[in-house]
Amino acid sequence: MRMRIPPPHGPRARIQALLALILAGLVVSLLPATGLAGPRPAPAPADGRAAAAAPATMLGGDPRKDSVYFAMTARFNDGDASNNRGGSQHEKSGNAAHKDPMFRGDFKGLADKLDYIKALGFSAIWITPVVLNRSDYDYHGYHGWDFYRIDPRLESEGVSYQQLIDSAHAKGIKIYQDVVYNHSSRWGAKGLSTPTFFGKRDKEWSWYYDKKTEGKEYNPLEENEKGKTYNGDLWSEEEPEGNTCKDWGKPTGESSPEGYKLYNCQWPSPTSGLFPASKYHQCWLGNWEGEDSRSCWLHEDLADFDTEQKSVQKYLTDAYSKYIDMGVDGFRIDTAVHIPRTTWNRRFLPALHDRLVEKYGKEKAQDFYVFGEVAAFVNDKWNRGSVNHSTQFFTWKERKEYSDDDAKASLEMYEYEQKQGPENQPTSTNAFLDGNKYHAPDHSKFSGMNVIDMRMHMNFGDAANAFGNGKDSDDSYNDATYNTVYVDSHDYGPGKSSTRYDGGTDAWAENMSLMWTFRGIPTLYYGSEIEFQAGKKIDCGPTCPLATTGRAYFGEHLEGSVEASEFGRADSATGEVAKTLDKPLVKHLQQLNRIRRAVPALQTGQYSTSGIDGSMAYKRRYTSGDTDSFVLVTVSGAAAFNGIPDGTYKDAVTGDTRNVTDGKLSVEAPGKGNLRAYVLDLPGNPAPGKVGPSGPYLK
Repeated sequence: MRMRIPPPHGPRARIQALLALILAGLVVSLLPATGLAGPRPAPAPADGRAAAAAPATMLGGDPRKDSVYFAMTARFNDGDASNNRGGSQHEKSGNAAHKDPMFRGDFKGLADKLDYIKALGFSAIWITPVVLNRSDYDYHGYHGWDFYRIDPRLESEGVSYQQLIDSAHAKGIKIYQDVVYNHSSRWGAKGLSTPTFFGKRDKEWSWYYDKKTEGKEYNPLEENEKGKTYNGDLWSEEEPEGNTCKDWGKPTGESSPEGYKLYNCQWPSPTSGLFPASKYHQCWLGNWEGEDSRSCWLHEDLADFDTEQKSVQKYLTDAYSKYIDMGVDGFRIDTAVHIPRTTWNRRFLPALHDRLVEKYGKEKAQDFYVFGEVAAFVNDKWNRGSVNHSTQFFTWKERKEYSDDDAKASLEMYEYEQKQGPENQPTSTNAFLDGNKYHAPDHSKFSGMNVIDMRMHMNFGDAANAFGNGKDSDDSYNDATYNTVYVDSHDYGPGKSSTRYDGGTDAWAENMSLMWTFRGIPTLYYGSEIEFQAGKKIDCGPTCPLATTGRAYFGEHLEGSVEASEFGRADSATGEVAKTLDKPLVKHLQQLNRIRRAVPALQTGQYSTSGIDGSMAYKRRYTSGDTDSFVLVTVSGAAAFNGIPDGTYKDAVTGDTRNVTDGKLSVEAPGKGNLRAYVLDLPGNPAPGKVGPSGPYLK
């Protein structure tokens, strides 16, 4: 089993999911083919584990075999300057002074550097949301306005989103799309609900409010000299028919930062009545570990969907079915913890499963990789004892029936599971070996959602600490071998740090050596391969230039050409990108990716630390069909392995060969960032021996 998306639970759920699927199919079939203009590149043969897919078809294959490169599309590489846009905060943020518009990178820039990512050894790319956004500072993609349209600031003539997907697939690279179910932009979601806001073109506000032009719509490519886009479709001075906003147009008694008079219903708020209760929640979040974290707004820029409403569920299900039809290979789900697990398990995940089965059949549908952001920024196994706010909780199905009404069901589940507490949650052995033997995992209780390993992420200030915390939590996930594992991201560094990881090159090398050989799917935030912006504040909104943050533009390090026909090796490179590919951590990554691809147990194996003496030492095995792969790993430190199978072991790093006759193998400390991976020679599954050349760390 790969994606392991289970079928809908119970006959009623199956019928409802089927109806949703039929409706989704009708809606998507009627949609215009957004972003499909221009000829598609002819698919080229893809090397690696996934065969080249037909256009608009996911590659397939077990997602654990891939390593993932996380790129913020608008900040990665600029392939087309004509779609660059600075927005209304261009001057204020300081971006103008750096000649660095917030929307700078694009799909063409990403497509142009697919060979760079392949040369690093990555076979999957996680990209930030692609839907049309609308806010003052929306380059990141999390302020969705029209979930059915691709943001034109990302597309170019000849390189639409569809063409990017197909081009990546032609090189054997998957595309994981970041998606948002929890919220829309501050102005609502087109096609679902777009409230009318109060505004007036008087001497104070005429600079801000555009005259309404019949038939004119928001277009982010159309900016005035100050970077402002048309907003005449959003506001009215006259109270609209059916208005539910309280005290429409009355002065609040407060002033804007510019000193202008403010009015009721002028700006987004969940408590004003602007947003309909049938589509949006009506409160501000007060307790991040309380029930309101699932049913209230996080921020004024994030209008919180009431995801327990059928109309909202249909809007989102239909929208994201479109991207499945385009052939994306998986979804990273933003803010997943802020939606009740019952809604995921009863509505969104079953609808996703059914759409995939309809398009690909039951077997290939399992290859679609779903990984949720269930943010828990603590070192506890269970987030301050609250199971509903803990990462691993979302990997499990419901274990009892609840009300047919989704809102009631979410509260019933919340109260029931909170009373059960951490000690009464289900456990699993899916990640663990039985002695030295691999056993068939039991995914019958799997929800359909894998997760980002927040506990390891929080503890990656030190690799050994991350390893220990990861092990401690692994029995509480349905299957931790599917966890997404990273050190830092576009949000936080380890320990909820607001800066990009700056532990030094040796520490980075050690973290990578652990991620690429321990259970889970190793993932790297763009630029970390050269310690890009190490120690810089990850995000400060429009209060400082992007160039000074962890979301800086990376394209200057990618100038020049690069060609790669194999994963983990560049055939040729010129210019700055050649210098980038010569950096020590890049060499380390390339070697790690080659080793991981050569040893199946490092990709999909279960693990154990039983009978092993060592700080970061473990054994892993994967057995399926004709494949049987067994490996002993130690990272940085010495290790002694006891009770292992006798036979010939070959180290994938050095080529050293050991003949074991007494069930014991000892390894001297290879040094910080280095590792040893002794692979057992087995019938039909010979150990690969030394994989690739020695590098700055792996030697």
